Amino acid sequence: MTKSTESRITLTQFLRTAWQPGTPQDSLPTLLDTLAAACREIAATVCQGQLADVLGNSEHCNSQGEQQKKLDLLSNDILIRHAQASGLVAALVSEELPDMLSLRPASASCPYLLSFDPLDGSSNVDVNGLLGTIFSVLPAPLTQTPVDATAFLQAGARQLCAAYAIYGPSTMLIITFGQGTQGFTLDHHSGEFLLTHPDIRIPVATQEFAINASYQRFWEAPVQRFIEECQAGQDGPLGKDFNMRWSGAMIGDVHRVIMRGGVFLYPLDQRNRHRGGRLRLLYEANPVSWLVEQAGGLSTTGSERILALTPHGLHQRCPLILGSREEVRRIQAYYQQYQPPAPSKAALPRGKARFDASLAASPHHGN
Repeated sequence: MTKSTESRITLTQFLRTAWQPGTPQDSLPTLLDTLAAACREIAATVCQGQLADVLGNSEHCNSQGEQQKKLDLLSNDILIRHAQASGLVAALVSEELPDMLSLRPASASCPYLLSFDPLDGSSNVDVNGLLGTIFSVLPAPLTQTPVDATAFLQAGARQLCAAYAIYGPSTMLIITFGQGTQGFTLDHHSGEFLLTHPDIRIPVATQEFAINASYQRFWEAPVQRFIEECQAGQDGPLGKDFNMRWSGAMIGDVHRVIMRGGVFLYPLDQRNRHRGGRLRLLYEANPVSWLVEQAGGLSTTGSERILALTPHGLHQRCPLILGSREEVRRIQAYYQQYQPPAPSKAALPRGKARFDASLAASPHHGN
């Protein structure tokens, strides 16, 4: 350790001060230490890249029909191995597995459910772009033996812990267990995650948004309106210039929002409406939403708080809009005014024109 790192609090020390023996979930620090070790191993594997022959596609697709990368499967195996070794996880759900994986019966000594996206942003693997791991811990129902898939269908507000690791120029672990959002950086010399960003707060207002603009023609009217207003800059109704960012990895854009503010949008659109959205509620939207809320931001589908949603399936998808409160509230207000037009064979107007047309058709418009 260098002198600048010797005085920093380690993740283990931080967790031990948050729980006292005999308090609820007093074994959670042990599980989080184990999951942090898994992220440390994934970071080392990612860092090797082609030197370890871990780049490129595997021969498999996941249950949603998406091509799996070699690193997807390696990261998945690492997390499963560590969860199993902890002795604390009754069952787990992964983006890379079609069904729940049962590890052991739920009990007072094995009280947790784990869900995760082992390698978010895997399309960035072969271009050395940002990658991350996202995970969420839920309470296991101790009266249900053995645990089945319905045990995971809990609203995100019931999470005990949410976290992600981001693998960039440095490896960071961003974590919450309901007492704020904390940022740790991996010291590769000691192998410890050290507290570098305590009590992160997202600025209330922003001048930055992240969205895949190539899909603009598919967006709903509230999103069209908001982005058009951002693009209008100082001359538009928002009265300020905005920058757009898009990394190709959700966790990269969410991390930017958490660290310096902004708004991230992966909205419902005409392409993904039949699936309910693009991102997975259980192991993507729920954990990042709790992290954002604990840092003072908001997270919504546009019309509903993400953490209030009760999942109906392990791989359920949802829209996701999160970030600085001022911008998210503006988007929510646009959704409150908007009523989707009735299905029609006629071409629908786009952008603000479509939004204004939907208002004119509303029975409350003008009241």
